[in-house]
Amino acid sequence: MLLSVDFPSWLKPEIIPGLPFRWYGLMYIFAFATAFLLYRRQIRERRFPMTEDQLSALFCWGILGLLLGARLFSTIVYETSDIYRRQPWLVFWPFRDGQFTGLMGMSYHGGAIVGPLAVIIFCRLKHFSFREIGDMYAASVPLGYSFGRLGNFINAELYGRVTTGPLGMVFPHARPLSAGEAWVREAAEKTGAVISGGWVNLPRHPSQLYEMLFEGIILWAIIWFLRGRKPFKGFLMGLYFAGYGFFRFFIEYFREPDEDLGYRIELIKSNVSPAFTHPPLSFSTGQVLCWGMIIFGIVWIIATARMPDREPVRVYDNDEDARENSKSAAERASERNQRRALRRKLR
Repeated sequence: MLLSVDFPSWLKPEIIPGLPFRWYGLMYIFAFATAFLLYRRQIRERRFPMTEDQLSALFCWGILGLLLGARLFSTIVYETSDIYRRQPWLVFWPFRDGQFTGLMGMSYHGGAIVGPLAVIIFCRLKHFSFREIGDMYAASVPLGYSFGRLGNFINAELYGRVTTGPLGMVFPHARPLSAGEAWVREAAEKTGAVISGGWVNLPRHPSQLYEMLFEGIILWAIIWFLRGRKPFKGFLMGLYFAGYGFFRFFIEYFREPDEDLGYRIELIKSNVSPAFTHPPLSFSTGQVLCWGMIIFGIVWIIATARMPDREPVRVYDNDEDARENSKSAAERASERNQRRALRRKLR
């Protein structure tokens, strides 16, 4: 009985076959546009003192830092050959063998490191609170990130490990597995996959879609709901880093690690193929980096909770709320004392 589906044959990486315009690149445009619109909405609902020109400049800094970090991190951490050491100009050269290929290889973690650094520099130059700016970024970025993972799915890349469950999908360019191994033959029998010439392409977890759902849509919904209820400045940014790291860490168990990298940490050695199972005590590069994100997010939340001037800018529902929020703490305390005194007199 067939327990999987084939990757849609009509779904191609190129928007128009034969032309060098790919869905993956278009997904980046959708991602940036989505994040920009969500950020601008927060600016307006908070009546945050930022002009449209400053908002556009802020996003230019953030996007530049994200792309720079994502590309550099990919070539440093995930590239095992020394091609970029020997030919460093290829890091940002979008051609291979005379053909346009785009920038092949981007690392989310690199963008998550350098992107905020670029925003910090902008905030220092323009005298904005990085904690408030970072919180609004945190409530904007995850939904945009979803488009990036959708682009990975359209490219039929970054697929997961073999599964015999109902969520399996046969990706056309997945690495064929040798039917000489017992677990491969058993998986082929369970899923109805055809063995040809001693090799078989088995169904895989569509882990790109798992990431799109949990690291993108669900994480965004949580942070978006809390954007007007955060306890202090900087909370949402810490929640984003810790939340992304948490979701990505567990989804990595459904992904097959890069063949040339394998597991970065193996507390207990295993001879089982990483395409078949992910030992609980073996950790991929992504999982190691996610641990760093979780730790950073928790430390950031603890640190910002103790910083001075930590009271957040609240969402204004109407002009009366805006006027109330603009009052100083001393003015609000004075009004509360006056109301208490009036109630005592009425008694």
